[in-house]
Amino acid sequence: MLTKKGKYGLKALVHLSSLPVGQLAFVNDIAVANNIPKKFLDAILGELRNAGFVQSRKGKEGGYRLARPASEIKIGHVVRVLDGPLAPIPCASRTQYQRCEDCDEATCQVRHMMLEVRQAIAEVLDNRSLAAMRDADNDDFPVELTSQI
Repeated sequence: MLTKKGKYGLKALVHLSSLPVGQLAFVNDIAVANNIPKKFLDAILGELRNAGFVQSRKGKEGGYRLARPASEIKIGHVVRVLDGPLAPIPCASRTQYQRCEDCDEATCQVRHMMLEVRQAIAEVLDNRSLAAMRDADNDDFPVELTSQI
């Protein structure tokens, strides 16, 4: 499940991607516009800066902006940086695999199902850019999923 950290990080990046290229945004403005606690957002933006997604400038004219075009930032990469592996269980992870001690991985039905789940999640998130997320109309949401929420 996406944590608040992951959700807030994505919201902040969408906010920054909506600004004119090169324009800086103050942390407080991003926090207020997206209903994110400012202290938490400070820490998240620090991680996003360290990962190369955003740039910052200190001072009166300071703030944050995207470090590269929104079309080049993949959502899957952001989620992995902020929340870790996409896999629901460690033995299904590609980046942080951990062997299960309580089952035979070759025949474990749970692991095989979770590998499929991980692949489906990665397929969506690794092929969606920040620009596509920002520009989505959200009117193409599958009807079959609407009834499940």
